Amino acid sequence: MIACVRLIGVFCLVTGLLFGCAPENSAPKEVSPKAEKISYTQRVKQTVPAPQYNKTTTKVSNRLEQIAKQMPHVKDASAVSVGKYSIVGLDLDANLDRGQVGTVKYSVAEALHKDPVGARALVTADVDLMQRIKNINKDIRDGKPISSVLRELAGIAERIAPQPTKVVPKQEKPAD
Repeated sequence: MIACVRLIGVFCLVTGLLFGCAPENSAPKEVSPKAEKISYTQRVKQTVPAPQYNKTTTKVSNRLEQIAKQMPHVKDASAVSVGKYSIVGLDLDANLDRGQVGTVKYSVAEALHKDPVGARALVTADVDLMQRIKNINKDIRDGKPISSVLRELAGIAERIAPQPTKVVPKQEKPAD
């Protein structure tokens, strides 16, 4: 019986030495190729939230008026905003000829296009339309019914040969 116990002990010892000292059985490690330098630029979408603007129609109108008044040759400006659309009337210097008036209107439309709240504004330099826009502002302040104000605005928008600021084309100087 002692021989049997010795034989089992030797057997366990030999088995333990054979299997206990074996190397770990794992998957072979992959040899990665040298990292190649790839030179390219990748554009990513901006993740910073867009600034929120206070978009009450009165504040939008005032902002558009201030932007227009900062332009050269503009004596006064008046604006009316309804939703995301606006109409801006300009009172220009009396000594401007027709071509200069068009240039000033274009520069105001371009300046409004660069402003987030003025991107969909119609610009006019017609004296009659400017007076009508001022009257609409007064009617809004006096609390006139919105239906009459909207009818008047529709009449102005029909009459304007619009230069919508959303589609102002870039003018490039021709090469000489």
